[in-house]
Amino acid sequence: MSTKVRATIEDLYSLPDNAKAELVDGEIILMSPTGDMPGRARGSIYVSLRQHDRNTPGRAYPVNVGWYIGPSTGMKFAEGAPVFAVEVRSEYDYGPVAEQMMAAKRADYFAAATLVVWDVDLLSPDVIRCYDANNPNTPRVFRRGDIADAEPAVPGWRMLVDELFS
Repeated sequence: MSTKVRATIEDLYSLPDNAKAELVDGEIILMSPTGDMPGRARGSIYVSLRQHDRNTPGRAYPVNVGWYIGPSTGMKFAEGAPVFAVEVRSEYDYGPVAEQMMAAKRADYFAAATLVVWDVDLLSPDVIRCYDANNPNTPRVFRRGDIADAEPAVPGWRMLVDELFS
């Protein structure tokens, strides 16, 4: 019988060729390059959050978009989970296996004290499913024409859903 060792942040630092990866349920998951629409949507969210962080405590991050309120760690990964995390689906994030992985990732975020997770699906009429740690199985839904928020993780921040498509 073998015991599987859970991966750590230190394991991410030692990936060859600075491969893009993340930890999900203690496993290193290599990430595919981002496509056009998901990349632009992530950028729009980051720009909006970055404008907001100039006036409030907290910092926006552009890759695997997130909002942190902890201390800066310099050149190292931010310590702890973001209070707000955004997952923008790419072309490979569809189907039953992808849904299970997305649910596992949300569970990891909430277990690590993230307050709000957005599941952004640019191909669905339900563009943003906003999951809250207090009610993790029933998302609020934002569609085109709506103004989305990440309450209570990022107080006062709002974004037009249509900005994800421009």
